Amino acid sequence: MSDGKLYLTGVKPTGELHFGNYIGAIKQACDLSQDNKMIVFIADLHALNAVRDAGVVRENTYRAAAVIMSLGFNMDNVLLFRQSDIDAVYKLTELLMNVTPKGLMDRAHSYKAMVDKNTAAGVDADAGVNMGLYTYPILMAADILLYDTDIVPVGADQKQHVEFARDIAGHFNAIYGNMFKLPDVRILPNAGVLPGLDGRKMSKSYDNEIALMAPQSELKKKIMRIITDSKTPEESKDPEESTIFQIYRHFATDDEVVRFAEMFRAGGMGYGTAKTILFEKLDSVLAKKRERYEYLMTHRDEIDAALAHGAEIARKIADKKIAKIMKAMLG
Repeated sequence: MSDGKLYLTGVKPTGELHFGNYIGAIKQACDLSQDNKMIVFIADLHALNAVRDAGVVRENTYRAAAVIMSLGFNMDNVLLFRQSDIDAVYKLTELLMNVTPKGLMDRAHSYKAMVDKNTAAGVDADAGVNMGLYTYPILMAADILLYDTDIVPVGADQKQHVEFARDIAGHFNAIYGNMFKLPDVRILPNAGVLPGLDGRKMSKSYDNEIALMAPQSELKKKIMRIITDSKTPEESKDPEESTIFQIYRHFATDDEVVRFAEMFRAGGMGYGTAKTILFEKLDSVLAKKRERYEYLMTHRDEIDAALAHGAEIARKIADKKIAKIMKAMLG
């Protein structure tokens, strides 16, 4: 049942969406869209600090939109559009820079990670850091604040971005009056960080991800590559320490999860069998969604139409909001 709130999430087109992306934010956004108003934007501007090929950005934008349109979102409740189609987001980003403390940006996880990496390598702390990366949280705040978003469903690793949006809105409101809502964050309690093939956080940067819409043969191949410990089939295994189980639990029913956990603890099941069970579950859940995705990728005019329709509506909302903000700041 709708709670009357507006939810918003963004999908960054820097590569194929993987299971980690799905579990962190996309799944809960899909569930919420069944009964609530939802904005889903393809964050192509966010991709520019890492991807320098326009063709790649465009292709990944199509892929991301096709995933959203295939997963089961209630598209009657969803406003889907390309971030760069909304001129007001550029304007608001620039305006917010004038009230955002530099110290806030210095604490951003993405920037600090680059600094730590450079320091460890013995090079200049800001080597390879562009202003797109450094001001990334301001653009993110503009995305959130522009539409008077109430709640942002995210993975645990994205919580800081919503907190920063609240901080930036607070600075702005203190100067110009209550122009922005302070958005709340929504994190699924059991989402956590999904492990990848090697046990580390699933991430494209680690090359350990499983693409959400991978063809059946590739899906099976990836699952069979999951690294496990050296326990024999006869030995009891802790499901909580198994990447196989950690992925399975997000796609199976509660009863199936309980039974699979019991199979781990009881012994008598080898990891090869466990991987087969995981593959069969994922394939059964994703087969029709994958078919829809593949259809859309060969009928891109339908994606274009959906993005254009969403942008037309979003633009009207955003233009109205930015006009008020510019009047407050510029007279």
